[in-house]
Amino acid sequence: MSTQGKPRIGVLGAGAWGTALAQMLSSDGREVLIWAFEPELVEEINQHHRNSAYLPSTALNPAIRVTGDLADFGGIEILLAVTPAQHLASILAGLARQPRDLVLCSKGIDAGSGHLLNEVAAAACPHSDIAVLSGPTFAHEVAAGMPTAVTLACGGGLAQWERLSPAIARPWFRPYYSDDVIGAEIGGAIKNVLAIGCGLVDGLGLGQNARAALIARGYAEMLRFGEAMEARGETLAGLCGLGDLVLTCSSVSSRNFSLGKALGEGASASDLMADRKTVAEGAYTAPVLMRLAEAKGVAMPIVAAVNAILEGAKPEVVVTHLLARPLRAEQGRPA
Repeated sequence: MSTQGKPRIGVLGAGAWGTALAQMLSSDGREVLIWAFEPELVEEINQHHRNSAYLPSTALNPAIRVTGDLADFGGIEILLAVTPAQHLASILAGLARQPRDLVLCSKGIDAGSGHLLNEVAAAACPHSDIAVLSGPTFAHEVAAGMPTAVTLACGGGLAQWERLSPAIARPWFRPYYSDDVIGAEIGGAIKNVLAIGCGLVDGLGLGQNARAALIARGYAEMLRFGEAMEARGETLAGLCGLGDLVLTCSSVSSRNFSLGKALGEGASASDLMADRKTVAEGAYTAPVLMRLAEAKGVAMPIVAAVNAILEGAKPEVVVTHLLARPLRAEQGRPA
């Protein structure tokens, strides 16, 4: 398949999600350049077309090339940032400042500043048009070419969508347009924290009723916080909010769910975070999300419960306290 005239695409981050996106994007024959931090990963992917550390089940397309030098991304028109949220600012600072489409694919809130990632990216790359790609996506399924739908929220509006959507869409990978960048980010960040909560429910053996209730009440918290941040409710009801929430709250394929399950089974948060090779972003998002919610007067009791457990509180005690909250109407603001 000819790729002549198609924009060059790069991916920052060679974890499972970054590698899966590169595999998907290279399926039309175009070369995709990945930046990887680890020299051994650069060598393995370039020479053996494998990523045994993060996506071992996938034989990678030879059109994928990897570099450890950010200077190699000069001239790349579309750049997908798939780095851990807490490292996004420092990595973007190493890029040449040039006009391009910068698509944020990580989910979280910058813990130091409390800024959403689009704000971090805009400060680091002022000449770029920022978009957010978010939705219910497990990396191994995307890499395998399984049907997937996502939200592509374009800060540059329809003009940016018309550049990006044909470059990113594939027969099995379908983006849907939005211009609500804030909503897309909030959905992705909060669902990670709620997924830890659902993992806790599973690890504690509290049953399916409890998990369904947590998803529904957690979604209500997402909507309240989104309203305070001027996100649109219909965005959070879509793929990047409710869709992603359902996926990550229901499977051990979710890093955040797996972290919560281990906590519920008695492991300590400090031991789990020290030992994990892959990043459970919800653990970093929970404390900064709590600070932002308190500053805006938004009640988020489930997020507060997850944060307390991450800080060392006993899960059984926190769950008992959560269940003992005053009875109230399901709809409307909490008393």
